Amino acid sequence: MNPTFKTSRLILRPRNTSDLDQCILMDKDPQVTLYICGPWANKEEHRNFVIERMRTVYPSGLGYWSVLGKHDRNDVLLGWILLLPYNDNETEIGWRFTRSNWGFGYATEAASVILKHAFRTVHLSKVIADIIPSNSRSIRVAEKLGMQYFEDRFINGKIHHSYQIELADY
Repeated sequence: MNPTFKTSRLILRPRNTSDLDQCILMDKDPQVTLYICGPWANKEEHRNFVIERMRTVYPSGLGYWSVLGKHDRNDVLLGWILLLPYNDNETEIGWRFTRSNWGFGYATEAASVILKHAFRTVHLSKVIADIIPSNSRSIRVAEKLGMQYFEDRFINGKIHHSYQIELADY
């Protein structure tokens, strides 16, 4: 099982099936999933999609973390962070937060903790994030994390900007 992390404002704990309903509710906001390909319109497919990701066993140190507010009710999901195997020998970081929690720095704060974990505990040499070019909020998060644009990729029929950060740059 992955570790739980705490910052002055947040708790990041391994995501589990108790988060299912809140994850589905977050995904129902079309602004939250605007740049993400998924089965959001089909209730059953959407639920199965989220459950499959919750039940997948990822390599040690990788997976999803639910992000909760430390000083609020700590059972309310603010969002989540992922650190997953990706493409050929790459590892991807990603984030998704409820719209009411945009603009408070939670994504940057939580992703920074997971990047530290990626480099210091998992011993990764590089982490990437593929982001649709018009998703300026996620691009700002990636840049605040110190990630740099390195190439464009064609994914699910759309161009994505690929950002990366290497251990040497962290």
